[in-house]
Amino acid sequence: EQVVGAKVVVVNRPGESGMAAVPEFMTAPADGYTLFESMEEVAANFAAGKLQQDPAQDWWPLGIAQVTFSQIYIRPGEVRFSDWPSFVAYAKASPGNVKIANVGTPGAMERVNLFMVERALGFEVSQVGFDNPAERYAALIGGTVDALLEQPGDVASFLESGKMTPILTLHPQRPLGHEKVPVLPDVGLLFDPLPRFRGFWSLPGVAEPRRVYLQAALRAAWESDAFQAFNRQRAMHLIDSYRDHEGAKTMIKTSIDAFRTAYREMGLNP
Repeated sequence: EQVVGAKVVVVNRPGESGMAAVPEFMTAPADGYTLFESMEEVAANFAAGKLQQDPAQDWWPLGIAQVTFSQIYIRPGEVRFSDWPSFVAYAKASPGNVKIANVGTPGAMERVNLFMVERALGFEVSQVGFDNPAERYAALIGGTVDALLEQPGDVASFLESGKMTPILTLHPQRPLGHEKVPVLPDVGLLFDPLPRFRGFWSLPGVAEPRRVYLQAALRAAWESDAFQAFNRQRAMHLIDSYRDHEGAKTMIKTSIDAFRTAYREMGLNP
């Protein structure tokens, strides 16, 4: 709104794995006045056959405004394991008995990433699904589960209060503020995990001058002091969290390919 000087009406359409807003977006005039905002769920749903439009090809990615990563957390003072090597050793000694709180959707990014870690290191845990984030956090703190997979911005208050300790960062490089936490290459994992991202799309039929304007407006909004402060408050600045059209297109396509491969191996594809 501040960049374009006009009111932006946000219409939330919850449900259907984030896809409830797609029909309204697809039937809107291709004039650039109706945009679509979503997460990596669009790549997951297209890979699973639940979304017919390819979000990298059939829509026009204007850019990605937030990119973040997941970590695995344990309770401070846990006596059975204190770091990632001891956690893996314990999990291998008790296959399937270690419980990790995670999201409830089997094909979600978090589930896929943990599957890839398990497969690469040769251990198995029991993933306990909670759709409500507060329930996931309470399960770890209360001892119902042994670990938690989550993004750092969502549990920042628990990290600051010392109620959770990260033991692995699911990212190939060290993010700001977490330099002492091992990243994937440190533990012998060389794959690129699926990121959490939030992006914006326009319809492909929008005239190029309007698309150029919208992309520039998104970039200017992202660079504003207010949005950078917003990202810092939510720990969305710890890694490079902006992608332009081409960068967004590449990230979406890469995510679709990764979801498809993982779904086949997980037995989730029809």
